[in-house]
Amino acid sequence: MGVDMVEIDVRETKDGRLVLMHDETIDRTTNGSGLVHEWTLDSLKTLNLKDGLGVVTTHKIPTLEEALKLAKDKILINLDKSYSIFDKCYKIAKSTGTVKQVVVKGNKSLNDVQHEFGKYLDKIFYMPVIKIPVAKNDNIIEEYLTNFKPVAIEFVFKHDTVSIIKKFKKIRNKGIGIWVNSLWPNLNGGHDDEKAALNTAVYDWYINNGVDIIQTDRPKILIEYLRKRGLHR
Repeated sequence: MGVDMVEIDVRETKDGRLVLMHDETIDRTTNGSGLVHEWTLDSLKTLNLKDGLGVVTTHKIPTLEEALKLAKDKILINLDKSYSIFDKCYKIAKSTGTVKQVVVKGNKSLNDVQHEFGKYLDKIFYMPVIKIPVAKNDNIIEEYLTNFKPVAIEFVFKHDTVSIIKKFKKIRNKGIGIWVNSLWPNLNGGHDDEKAALNTAVYDWYINNGVDIIQTDRPKILIEYLRKRGLHR
């Protein structure tokens, strides 16, 4: 499809293996029940995934290793829910040769990230998530801009009148990308994927405001829109 990055959620099993699972439990997405960390990998592999309507499919739960091998040299991988278990994630990324493709995001101050995650900051892409408006976040933003300069910063805001939007282009001029999540209206001031599914002009707002990374659940629609405008290849 030409997508540049995919987000996958990582959980740890009872026997210390890493699998792809959004929830802490397996109830919603598989024909099993219980917490992921109560199951061994072999046991999880006996289960089947459900589709969005809750119908059991033939698909199995992938391991992180399987996913990274599939993604190798093809696409960036945002490892969500991985921060606390990243030591293990990193070992798998290293063994699969995918370290340069790994992206981790977090809603933490630079000081916390350097203390907790510092040994990985020069190895993978770390991108802060800033929720607006929160008073202390002005200082957090300035710390990142001055002392770290990440590849990109994700901004989350319920209303598109927040003042930070006017600073997007200035931040981009510093060589830092602007990431906005288009999934739900409370993440982007109402410029969301479901509106865009009816009228792709909704995505004009992102382009006009200097957003250059759009996280979407409608990749086909978004990529077609961007290519028509000569903004993706």
